[in-house]
Amino acid sequence: MPGLLPCGPDAILVEPADVAQLPALTDALAGGAVAGVTEVVPAARTVLVRFGSPSALTAGRAALDHLLATVPAVVPVPDPGRTVTIAVTYDGPDLAEVAELTGLGVDGVVAAHTAAPWRVAFGGFAPGFAYLTGGDPRLQVPRRAEPRPSVPAGSVGLAGEFSGIYPRSSPGGWQLIGRTEAALWEPTREPPALLSPGRWVRFEAVP
Repeated sequence: MPGLLPCGPDAILVEPADVAQLPALTDALAGGAVAGVTEVVPAARTVLVRFGSPSALTAGRAALDHLLATVPAVVPVPDPGRTVTIAVTYDGPDLAEVAELTGLGVDGVVAAHTAAPWRVAFGGFAPGFAYLTGGDPRLQVPRRAEPRPSVPAGSVGLAGEFSGIYPRSSPGGWQLIGRTEAALWEPTREPPALLSPGRWVRFEAVP
């Protein structure tokens, strides 16, 4: 059942009844809506909330329960101050296949990918890899039937409802439509990840 699930002595896994509540829930927690929270880790359908201590968790549980019960399921509004522009060369090895799967044609895929802003929903898979949501629904395509043993760093891909950028060379099964020179993960940068949950991304086509 959705709700608040204990996760160790000082953390709670929050699972909303409606996944559409996740953006507002994540933003509220990151903005200090519940006292004592030290870390917020969103995922595809849950949010891990860590408190400073078991006593802080006990004190904050009622407020967290109230937030879960009242947070709205709304489409988040892009924040220009938290938007990153990513320049992309759209020449990926799967671009033609995605064009056929969607029926948009190559130019249509590029136009759809660059027209709508994408929100960083959560990170995972590799340091700096961000799962982006909220793009044009016509771009929803399945993963490749056979994953590639190696995907170059900077590859821009699509899989299901998500878009993403490979921060380093690794195996992967996403449909690759382009590439970027943007540095997604820099250990010496603060924060190291260019794209953190709650930020927005606009893709820009370059020759």
